[in-house]
Amino acid sequence: MANPLVLSDNMPGTAKSFDEALQILNLEINQVKVDPSALNLSTSSNTAIIQGYFSSFQTNADFENARIKIFGKNGVITTGFADLKQVPPEIRPAVGNQRKELVAAIERPSSETQKRLQQAVLDAKLNTEGVDVTLPVREAAADIGRVHPITQVIDELTAIFADMSFSIAEGPDIETDDYNFTKLNFPKDHPARDMQDTFFFNPKPDGSRLLLRTHTSPVQVRTMLNQKPPIRVIIPGRTYRSDSDQTHTPMFHQVEGLVIDRNSHLGHLKWILQEFCKAFFEVDSVKMRFRPSFFPFTEPSLEVDIQCKRDKGEIRFGEGDDWMEILGCGMVHPNVLRNCGLDPDEFQGFAWGMGIDRIAMLKYGMPDLRAFFEADVRWLNHYGFRPLDFPTLAGGLSA
Repeated sequence: MANPLVLSDNMPGTAKSFDEALQILNLEINQVKVDPSALNLSTSSNTAIIQGYFSSFQTNADFENARIKIFGKNGVITTGFADLKQVPPEIRPAVGNQRKELVAAIERPSSETQKRLQQAVLDAKLNTEGVDVTLPVREAAADIGRVHPITQVIDELTAIFADMSFSIAEGPDIETDDYNFTKLNFPKDHPARDMQDTFFFNPKPDGSRLLLRTHTSPVQVRTMLNQKPPIRVIIPGRTYRSDSDQTHTPMFHQVEGLVIDRNSHLGHLKWILQEFCKAFFEVDSVKMRFRPSFFPFTEPSLEVDIQCKRDKGEIRFGEGDDWMEILGCGMVHPNVLRNCGLDPDEFQGFAWGMGIDRIAMLKYGMPDLRAFFEADVRWLNHYGFRPLDFPTLAGGLSA
């Protein structure tokens, strides 16, 4: 064989090299395949020499090289018994047993040496490597992680409206034109139906087009179609419009509320919004004013301003002589009720909607909406919330 593995002069046995012992083993295997009674491979003097080599290896390289030469794809035992099927049937079982016993005889010192060499490597690492016990303990994930302000505000909204017995309704981000516009009383020529304002998908073969919902109002439609009054839900979720600047992004978050029963009126709506603003902005009192407006899905329609004070770049709610618009609302339009299978002569209700991103900016003093979606860890560390500080009305929403 080429490149014989000569390990040292004090190796056991009479073979001058490990490769010579392998050559002898090959001859013995061929002899056994002719006459299994001629010798016992597992107890032969040559096998004892090979065992001695395996017991004496001092490096992983020598050990692995030897294993490959015996047990590898082209190893002596692998190739020596490769033609076992050609051995006469009457002696084939005996030859097979010889192979099995030979492998076991060499595997014993091989396994012991492998464990010894692995332990030596481990001991060397333990003797040369150390642990710097002066390093500070790494903070737990619950301490270094932060909840995004949008998630925090949604949790705050949920806590407030759950206390008023509202449930949460959800719907798909991809909607039909019918749910997003038609059933909500949008005229055919309304600007919101134009591609400059709405993200439409390619037309289907029948000409219809799906779209990314421009508001969470389609969930109001789905709720009225699937649930009988009384209805009392809030609808937080993502919405999409073709707009982008300091205070607008193509994707933003919105929360809407819907109440449908036989006796609901604007007085109920005003109370709900006042209580919400006091709880959300964590003030004792708040003044609100309702201004006439227009939305296709409500009649009458109103925009709501909240009392505030602008001072040194800050906005304080519940005091001052200034006003800020925060949401739109109104009584659900009779056409919307009819489109959802409800009789407007029997049922009436009100709805409102506001931007979650916008009220988050107002409450926590964030100047630019685009930073919400830039995944800047520094920004999140500054404005984010500790993950275990769940907002509650009793403990404080933003404590």
